[in-house]
Order: sequence, then structure tokens, then C-alpha cells
Amino acid sequence: MEHVRGEITDESPGIGGVTPGHEVGEKAREGHPVVFVLDKHHEPLQPTSPARARRLLASGRAVVARHTPFVIRLKDRTVGFSEVDGVEVGIDPGSKHTGIAVFTERSGTRRGLYTIELAHRGALIRDRLTARAACRRGRRTRNLRYRAPRFHNRTKPEGWLAPSLRHRVDTTVSWAGRLARWAPVRAVHVERIAFDTHVLSAQRPLDGVEYQHGTLRGTEAREYLLAKWGRTCAYCGTTGVPLNIDHIHPKSKGGSDRIGNLTIACIPCNQAKNNTPVTEFLSKDPRRLASVLAQAAVPLQDTAAVNATRSALCEALTKGFPTVHLASGGRTKWNRTRAGLPKSHTLDALCVGDLQTIGRVPSVVLVITATGRGSYSRTRADRYGFPRLRLPRQKQFFGFQTGDLARAVVPTGKNVGTHSGRIAVRASGSFNVRTLHGVVQGIRHNHFRLIQRADRYAYNTRPEGRDEA
Repeated sequence: MEHVRGEITDESPGIGGVTPGHEVGEKAREGHPVVFVLDKHHEPLQPTSPARARRLLASGRAVVARHTPFVIRLKDRTVGFSEVDGVEVGIDPGSKHTGIAVFTERSGTRRGLYTIELAHRGALIRDRLTARAACRRGRRTRNLRYRAPRFHNRTKPEGWLAPSLRHRVDTTVSWAGRLARWAPVRAVHVERIAFDTHVLSAQRPLDGVEYQHGTLRGTEAREYLLAKWGRTCAYCGTTGVPLNIDHIHPKSKGGSDRIGNLTIACIPCNQAKNNTPVTEFLSKDPRRLASVLAQAAVPLQDTAAVNATRSALCEALTKGFPTVHLASGGRTKWNRTRAGLPKSHTLDALCVGDLQTIGRVPSVVLVITATGRGSYSRTRADRYGFPRLRLPRQKQFFGFQTGDLARAVVPTGKNVGTHSGRIAVRASGSFNVRTLHGVVQGIRHNHFRLIQRADRYAYNTRPEGRDEA
């Protein structure tokens, strides 16, 4: 059915509605991501196709409300006079990347409208907190003036998560809420997966009492390592010398104290390796590097992060949305395999929960990278800890701030042309812009036109099916 004004009131206006026949080997059709639509009072309407959005903008009936993701606002329509079927959101949580899919579902057939790959910055948060703790510990040991330790009388509240883990939950919930402001979200489907870290460590199925037997059952750590590595240095093969216990993946760079991350090394190799990653330390000896990595255990850091945040994520989504459906990872994999789709976070998000077929898959994925709001520190130190650079207190210069999305049209000079992307501002008025082709430096501020204010995220696109995680 079509209104006089040009909107189609069927599900997802302007989007193909052909259901593929999976029983004859036909795969889901690809289509362009949709455009989100708001009414004149900023209430979400049914998303529409890019072609119809262009017609509405050209006729003057709509204006651009947001650049990325692209959102338009109708000037002559309210939600009360529109037929809104609603959409649903699927979430595939991960440690480094989270997949989010917006889709419609009718009679068990899902049609993907928009997909997002959200890149978290939990590892960066962990590294910066570790560096801050090291600086404070250094000030205490050097008997300098420092803030007194306050962690002795502090108790963690129930449900507390480390900042790097809390960031993963908050970022995912934040983007689910943003999508609910731009689209009429009726339900959220979340993959609530649980990894068995004991089975992953043992690399074989466990049964019964075997779950109570750890890696060091019946032995000690040092004796276990000596027997495992044949009482030889793992890095040079020397025997008959004193051997030290060494972290394969340095602890200062995120390595753990798991027995699978420990090896034995002679004193010269242990001192030479220091906190260098093993891939870099043994880069000139690929054969020995492959031997060390083959005996090292698979890291469980990402697995532990997903296990620690799954309950908090489900609880936060339940508070923010009226309908939340939980599904297992096995069901997601079965749905994706039956639909003939490749493995990616966004396609897993599209396949979460109960469904029959996938009728449509967006051809382009919006990659969103969490960048933060900058640093509180206004001083940069050199390698010895002395200040070498002092940053200004103000963030805005000439109406712009670092992280803004802007377009520069340069008429002459070595940077002649049009450059669009996130900018880095300077007090001198000479800005840098990061485009899809790299960083362009030294563009004057008067050539820039603001597209979208900084919002703690960087945006990029990639074709579907090329998962970067």
C-alpha cells in the first residue's frame, strides 16, 4: 500500500521482499543499508531505502538529522499518521568486537536492514590503568610526595566489573539505545554464550572427576615446566645450566600467570628477552618460534572477558528494553550454517535466536571504533619521566575540536582537493584530517566545514563477509 505522499506502509519501505529458497541452495540476497527516519518531533519511523531518502531530501520534505549513521527527519509527518511495523536488534557480544544487526522479521524470515561492528577499547583502558598503577608505585618506592594509598579501606560493590570490562558493557548498551532513538525497536536478541575455560585449557573433552583435576595435579609448577620443556632453554636449546621461569607473553603486556603461558629459559635468554613479545624475540628463528607457540596454551583472556560481562550485559539490556530474548551460541551457529552465511560478528548478530530463513543481508558494514574523549593529562613526559610537552587546556579552536567529522575543500596548494574524515586540531589553525586513504596534514581551518561533532567514536565502512576480528 502506498500513500499519496510517497511512503510505502509495508514492512521496510523500498526494500526487496523476496525470500530465498535455501532448500535449493539459494543464498540470502544482499542490499544497501537502510536510512533511519525520524518524524517532525524526532520520534523514530520505519527505516527506508537510500533511493527514497534521496527523493525526500531533494523535494525538501526531509532534512539531514545525522551524518553517520545517516538519519533523516521528515518535516511534514508524525508517528501518529504513519504505519510503523517496528524492527528488532540482534547483538553478538565479543571481547574485542561486538556485532549489532537491525532487522525485520515476518513469518520466521529475517531481512537485515543495517549492521554495525563495534570495536571496543578495553585493552587500551587496561594498559593505561596498568601504566598509572606503575607510576604511583614508583613514586611510593622513591619516597617522593604522592597521594596516599586509598585502596586498603575500599570495598567493591556487588556486580563490580573492571573498567576495561565495564567499558564493553556500557558501549554495547549505549549503541543499542542509540538505535532505539533512530528506529522503532520492538525487541532485542542477545547471544548469551558461556565458554568452558577448563576444556579449552585441556584441549580435549573432560568428564566427571576430571573437572576437579587441574594442570598441576600431582606435581609442582617448576617440575611440571622442566618436564614439559625437556629441561632445556626454550629459546636457545641450552642444557645443563640454571633455568629460570619466563612468561611467553610478557606480563607487562597483558600476559597471565597461567601455567600454559610459562616456560623455562637460561639466564642470558631471560635477560635478553625481557618484556619483548616472543614473536619479535624469535623472529630470526621461525622454526623455534613455531615450536614454542605450539607448546604454549591458547590465551583465555578474551574468553574470560566474555564470560565476565555476559550477565551484566543481559541485565543492563533488560532494564533498558521491554523485550529481550536470550539465545545460545550453538543456535546462532546452526542458523548461520543453515543460511549459508560466512562467519562474522555482524552476521552472527543477524542469526541470533529463533528464525527460519535469512532473506536479506546488508552489503556494507559500518565499523565503529571507540576512541574516548581524550586525556585528562595535559603534560607529556619523555622516556625518563620529565615533562617535554604541555597541552592547552581548551579543546576547541576556530569552532572545531579533535575528533570532529569535517570536510575540507582546498582550492590550491599541495593538498588541493576534497578531504573528509576525523580532524586533529591545533592552536595555530593548521589541522590534520584522517581520510580513507591516510592522513593529510597542514590544512588551514578556513577550508573546513563541520559535518558532525565528535562523539567518542570513529567511523568506517567495509564490505560484509570480511570480519576483522
